[in-house]
Amino acid sequence: MAMVEEQVQPDGTARGPGPASGDRVEIKTEVGVGAAAQSGAGAGAGAESGADAQAASPTEPAASAAAQAQAEAAPTEPNPFATEQRAEGGGTRAQAAEGSGGPADANLSALLEDARAKADDHWDQLLRTRAEMENLRRRHALELEKAHKYALDSFVKDLLGVRDSLELALEAASKEQADLASLREGTELTLKQMADVMSRFGVERLDPRGEPFNPEYHQAMTLQPSTEVPPNTVTTVIQKGYVLNGRLVRPAMVIVSSAG
Repeated sequence: MAMVEEQVQPDGTARGPGPASGDRVEIKTEVGVGAAAQSGAGAGAGAESGADAQAASPTEPAASAAAQAQAEAAPTEPNPFATEQRAEGGGTRAQAAEGSGGPADANLSALLEDARAKADDHWDQLLRTRAEMENLRRRHALELEKAHKYALDSFVKDLLGVRDSLELALEAASKEQADLASLREGTELTLKQMADVMSRFGVERLDPRGEPFNPEYHQAMTLQPSTEVPPNTVTTVIQKGYVLNGRLVRPAMVIVSSAG
């Protein structure tokens, strides 16, 4: 703050600053700092001078001009209220940004946690499914192996009766007083038992005597001229054939007639 002092003589003439006297009138002009003090400098000087300042000498405008020059030369200070206002405005904007981004971040976090939970659940289900599939594959492989290994279980059980009959027939034939008719009858019963077992499992015998030659089920061993039967007819069966459920197991070995 700067102060300008003028001395006014009793006769109305002004002089520069000097020693104080009892007859002088002091006019003090305060110069404010900053834009607010500059704008109110003239008004403050007029208010302090009052009516006496209006009746002053012609040198008063010069003093006012000097005071204004000093006020303009005085350094201006930054307005702390403007800084605080800007800071408060920035804080408000930051709070608004945080307020606007807070729910979005919370929503994203919730979605992320939900996605992680679903991913963990799916991974657990995948591991369980893989384990079940592996167990199922092993079970099927074991069952298939057992099926291959024990597929003839029922057939073997039925064949055991045929074997028992053959053993009894052999024991009866080993005796010194063996009855030939009984042995023949026992053998016929054993063959019938064997045929029944084979029939239950889909095995059929091929005996094509007197039938036309069929290369799909018959194997011709030789040709024999004959006038009794038409050509290409089976006249003799050397070895009977067998089929299993319609599939050829062994062809019948036959002799086929030819034109005589």
